[in-house]
Amino acid sequence: MNKIIIATRASNLALWQAYHIKERIEKSFPQVSVELNEITSRGDKILDKPLALIGGKGHFTKELEDEMLAGNATMAVHSLKDVPTYIPEGLELVAITQRQDQSDVLLSHKYTSLESLPQGAVVGTTSLRRRMQILQVRPDLTVKDLRGNVNTRLRKLKDGEYDAIILAYIGLQRLDLLKDIPFVEKLSFMIPPMGQAALGIEIVSDNDFMREVAMSLNDEKSYIATKLERDFVAKIGAGCSAPVAVNAVIEEDTITIRAMLGYPNGTNIVQKTVSSSLKDSTNLGDELAQSMIDEGALEILQKAETLAFKDEMPQRL
Repeated sequence: MNKIIIATRASNLALWQAYHIKERIEKSFPQVSVELNEITSRGDKILDKPLALIGGKGHFTKELEDEMLAGNATMAVHSLKDVPTYIPEGLELVAITQRQDQSDVLLSHKYTSLESLPQGAVVGTTSLRRRMQILQVRPDLTVKDLRGNVNTRLRKLKDGEYDAIILAYIGLQRLDLLKDIPFVEKLSFMIPPMGQAALGIEIVSDNDFMREVAMSLNDEKSYIATKLERDFVAKIGAGCSAPVAVNAVIEEDTITIRAMLGYPNGTNIVQKTVSSSLKDSTNLGDELAQSMIDEGALEILQKAETLAFKDEMPQRL
């Protein structure tokens, strides 16, 4: 019997995702047994400062890739939004699972919606992308860093450390945690990050059987859309922690990409939307990035990096 070893982070959500892929593989390939290699990533270990302050890329993926390169795993299952656009030599991101609900949600035990939050209310998020977009529409709010796994973040909210927090809907839905939160509002105005709500399947490049298995998990439309998002991010030179939002949506034979970047405080925003037919969309992510670069995007991102968490940097570094 063939054996597949999946490298996965050890968080509850990552394990849900890995077991989901394990079940799908075993159903499609009954002759295969699947085991998990649970790994605590660097991003899961560093909980005392925002990842945007740490520098580098691949905070949630490097250790998994190291296990694959060392021969201790044949596949890795990632939240695609955490996967850098650079993939190490010898590995390949070959499949993207069907994308689910990409919404960001505002959660609170006291307030029904973003609009109902009082002036100066404390909102928790570590994402510079979310910080930028929330402060663009509510500059009066106080946005504070929020680290830890999903359960830790929800406990901090319940304990009153924050008036509201923002998380991805899909993780809460997969872990059945929404029922415990009194007020949940999908933030329809927010543009998601590259790859949100899809899983990336990474394999060792020279393993043809693993490629066959991975491709059985692939959703073609999700692959096309997220590839254009990743092309955009690669061209713009933004890491996973940068204040950059990009989202591609396919409707019939048309693909539309929305992108936004700016300062974490919600100012100096550059925002664009482009569309094309699917057959002409190969370079659409690159083209969108170049048009924003022509409007000063690189300078904005460079300045955004110096502004990120500036109030928290003295005591954190």
